[in-house]
Amino acid sequence: MVSGNRPKGVSARAKLAVSYAAVLVVAGLALLAVVWLFLLRYVPEYAITVQLPAPGGLGDGQSGGGLSRQLFIPGRGDLWKAFWPKAALAMAGLLTFGLVGGWLLAGRMLSPLRPIADAARAASAGSLSHRVDLAGPSDEFRELADAFDSMLARIEAQVGEQRRFAANASHELRTPLAVTQSLLDTAQLDPDRDVEQLIDRLRAVNARAIALTEALLTLSRAEQRPFLNEDVDLSLIAEQAAETLLPLAEEHDVTIELSGDAAWVTGSGALLSQLAVNLLHNAIVHNSPEGGTVQVVTCLDGGSAVLTVENTGVQISAQVAARLPEPFQRGAGRTGTGRAGAGAGLGLAIVRSITGAHNGDLVVSPRPAGGLRVTVSLPAWP
Repeated sequence: MVSGNRPKGVSARAKLAVSYAAVLVVAGLALLAVVWLFLLRYVPEYAITVQLPAPGGLGDGQSGGGLSRQLFIPGRGDLWKAFWPKAALAMAGLLTFGLVGGWLLAGRMLSPLRPIADAARAASAGSLSHRVDLAGPSDEFRELADAFDSMLARIEAQVGEQRRFAANASHELRTPLAVTQSLLDTAQLDPDRDVEQLIDRLRAVNARAIALTEALLTLSRAEQRPFLNEDVDLSLIAEQAAETLLPLAEEHDVTIELSGDAAWVTGSGALLSQLAVNLLHNAIVHNSPEGGTVQVVTCLDGGSAVLTVENTGVQISAQVAARLPEPFQRGAGRTGTGRAGAGAGLGLAIVRSITGAHNGDLVVSPRPAGGLRVTVSLPAWP
């Protein structure tokens, strides 16, 4: 949270301008110092006056008709008095040039930050569709702008998905409440109504509402990170899920076939167990009406641990299969009602969230003979 009482500091442009000027002045001083020290080697410490013979004079010191003249050689003090005013003037010029040039150069260098700041302000105001779309060559600012655009795109997609999820969840939760209200109103208007039948219908509606609420809570927990990591064998998880759902499979006359090797991953054992249970539950309740099979296979594929669940059933198009992991999405023949909560449309949505929380991939594809093939790939335990 940004504090409104934060004091206003010096701008980055001013700091860069002063830095450029300081570097230029220091370089100028260093150059003058080198020149000055080089000249001092050839300058005497004190001034010297040399008497030169007049032109035409005798070499033995006898004077001729001309006038003699003097040659003045300045000392270091004289040279310094003549040098420092010019050096100070040069340093003032370098300082002025450095500040003005640094200000202009810093403004040009920092100009790409303005559209990024505008996009950030627009995003904070709720406009997630705005993009920086910075032009120019690939440099640090372009990389920052592209990363910011990618972040906005992900946030926009997540917000849109959350809004759709909230709307769908409200609709799904409203349905059992509306049915319950209708049953109670009918019972109130008809005192002679069969009470046992009313209780059975209310119990079924209430069970569906409870199952839907639990599914929503599971989906919410799956999207929360971090969680406690542990070493988990997907083959063991699949076997435990099959044992848990064996009575349901027998009720639907579905055969569960388990095969594969150990596939160790690092993650939440509870969430991965929920993932396997949801996959097998969907495969059982959305199977062939006359009974079918569910095949569960675990294996290692390169650096990934793979869990594949296939079930027989009706033909489903690839477009419908790709939408099934979305919350409350249902395909043809996949709205089973033989069990409370079946057909709520959250089973594969929970699987997708758990897979994403473990940095894995989820692929849902139709089988040529009918039914679905769901493949979960997670990073294998090294």
